[in-house]
Amino acid sequence: MRKIGIIGLGHVGATIAYTLVTKGIVDELVIIDTNDDKATAEEYDLRDTLARLDTFTKIIPQDYDALSDADLVITAFGNISSIKMDGDRFGELNFNAEAVKEIAANLKATTFNGVLINISNPCDVVTTLLQQQSGLSKNQVFGTGTFLDTARMQRAVGQALHEDPKNISGYVLGEHGESQYTAWSTVEVKGHPITQIASEKGLDLESLDQQARRGGWLVFSGKHYTCYAIATCAIKLAQAVLSDAHLACPTSVYIEEYGHYIGYPAVVGRKGIIEVNKISLSVAEKAQLDRSAKIIKEKLVH
Repeated sequence: MRKIGIIGLGHVGATIAYTLVTKGIVDELVIIDTNDDKATAEEYDLRDTLARLDTFTKIIPQDYDALSDADLVITAFGNISSIKMDGDRFGELNFNAEAVKEIAANLKATTFNGVLINISNPCDVVTTLLQQQSGLSKNQVFGTGTFLDTARMQRAVGQALHEDPKNISGYVLGEHGESQYTAWSTVEVKGHPITQIASEKGLDLESLDQQARRGGWLVFSGKHYTCYAIATCAIKLAQAVLSDAHLACPTSVYIEEYGHYIGYPAVVGRKGIIEVNKISLSVAEKAQLDRSAKIIKEKLVH
């Protein structure tokens, strides 16, 4: 039996819940939010879909104990109103750091021993705090991190070259935030190095990197939240856990060298992070990763 919990039912958490139910991905879904009325509303909105679906999902609201035998918990809590239009995801840090204390304590009070995928921002800092305070292993806890930013890079490159974004491979690394960067040495278009293509076609890689970095704010400026892309990333990671897919992708993963979580390639399976997928970077790209790690660490100290 496949069982997932979602903690935080804002735009992202609700979109994930809807997708899990309508696609028949889970047999049991536990939904939890600090707002009881919101949790009840989402519960019954989901229940009202069941008579029109080909699958059935048991919906369990507001019950941490029900997470004891869950395969996976997705954390999507936050305070979107604390994020300004300047692109600083650290606006939610104080609110979410306090929320981590309560959520981690509630999880520890259960026998939950599955995988935890964090979405809440600032993703790398909050994922680190969740791991430290939940008592779960570093392999069991990871974040969506630059999995989303990599998709935005794929979209930007695909648009520039009139290619399906799935034909673009490579990584955006570092903080899920302003210090992220595209490791262009890893990017290929249908197996061809992007650096070669950029030289031949006069592509401005710096502009494309900026489009990836600012992609979320383009959406945020119009609707004041994002949900579809990040929910899709979370669903793909959840399915990788449920099916033990050994999915190679960038996530917010614990890196020993830095002592905290950061966007970097990893392999995801049934038990969470199976391995950190160490890749070769140029000297400049490694320096960018170091710089981004330093920014994350500074926020962890304060």
